[in-house]
Amino acid sequence: MTILCVRFQLPPMYEAALPGLLGLLEEFTPVVEALPPDGALADLRGAERYFGRDAAELAALIRVRALAHHGVDCAIGAGPGPMLARMALREAAPGAVRVVPEAPGAVREFLDGLPVRALPGVGGVTARTLCEYGLDTVGKVAAAPLSTVQRLVGARAGRELHEKANGVDRGRVVPNAVSSSVAAERPFTRDELDPARHRRALLSAAEELGSRLRNLERVSRTLTLTVRYADRSSTTRSRTLAEPTAHSAALTAEAYRMYEALGLQRARVRAIALRAEGLTPAEQATHQLTFDPVDEKVRRLEEVADRARARFGPRAVMPGTLAA
Repeated sequence: MTILCVRFQLPPMYEAALPGLLGLLEEFTPVVEALPPDGALADLRGAERYFGRDAAELAALIRVRALAHHGVDCAIGAGPGPMLARMALREAAPGAVRVVPEAPGAVREFLDGLPVRALPGVGGVTARTLCEYGLDTVGKVAAAPLSTVQRLVGARAGRELHEKANGVDRGRVVPNAVSSSVAAERPFTRDELDPARHRRALLSAAEELGSRLRNLERVSRTLTLTVRYADRSSTTRSRTLAEPTAHSAALTAEAYRMYEALGLQRARVRAIALRAEGLTPAEQATHQLTFDPVDEKVRRLEEVADRARARFGPRAVMPGTLAA
C-alpha cells in the first residue's frame, strides 16, 4: 500500500487554502501531486518505513491533523497505485478512509463488482459499446480475452482497458505546483433568477481571476464556467482563449459569451464559478498588437488598479457595477 488520494471537503471559493493542506501532506512525503481545486495524490512508499505505520494508519493521522490544524475534513482513498487510490476515493464516504489492500486477490475483489464506467478513461461511448456485448462490469472485462476487448474498442485502448480491469496500475505521482489553475466562485444568498445579477457575478469572478493571475505572473489558456442550479445539478463549459491572457476585460468578455451560449431562461442559479486553467508564465505569452488606443489605455489602467489594490486592499478599485 503506497498511494493516497485525498479530497479535502473544501468549497471551490476557498481554493487558496489548498497550498497549506498540501504542506500537511508534505510533512509525511515530498512526493505530492496537487489535484486542484481540493485534492492531492501522495506517494507513501518511504513514509511507511520511516514512520513505522501502514498507509491506512497514515491516512487516519492526516485526516486528524487536517481537522485539528485547518478545520477541514477529508475523504481518502488508499491503494497500490494512483488509479486504484482514485477509485477507492470514489467509494469512500465523506470523512472516511477507503483502503484497497495490495494483495492481488483483494484488488480483484474490489474491482470485479464495479461498473465498467468506473475505470479511468472509460467514457460514455466506450461504456455503451462494452455493455452491448455484456461487458458491463470491470470483472467481466478482466475475464474477457484481450483480443475480444481490442476488437470492441481498438488495439491500444483495448490493451490499456484490459490491464486496468486486471488491476495493472502504471500511473505514478508527479510532484507539481498547486497553481496549475485558479478559481473564483460567486454563490448567491438565494436562488437567483435575474440574468443581470448572473452577469454581475461573472464580472466579479473574472476581475478576481485576472488580478490573481497578474499577481502570479501567469496567463491562462482556457476558461471554464460552472453554473450550479437550485436542484444541485450543474452545467460546465470550457473554451480555449484566442490567446493566453490575464487581462480582466478579455476574461470577462469570454465568460459573458459562454454564459449567453447556455441560453438560460428563468434558471434558478445557486452559484457561478470561473476557473482559469492551462497556466503558463506571462513572460512566455504573446499578445496580438492592435491600433486600438482604448485597449492600450485599459491595460495601463489595469496596472495602476493592481498597484492600488496591493496597497489599499482588494476593494480599493473595482468596476462601478460592482461598487453599487
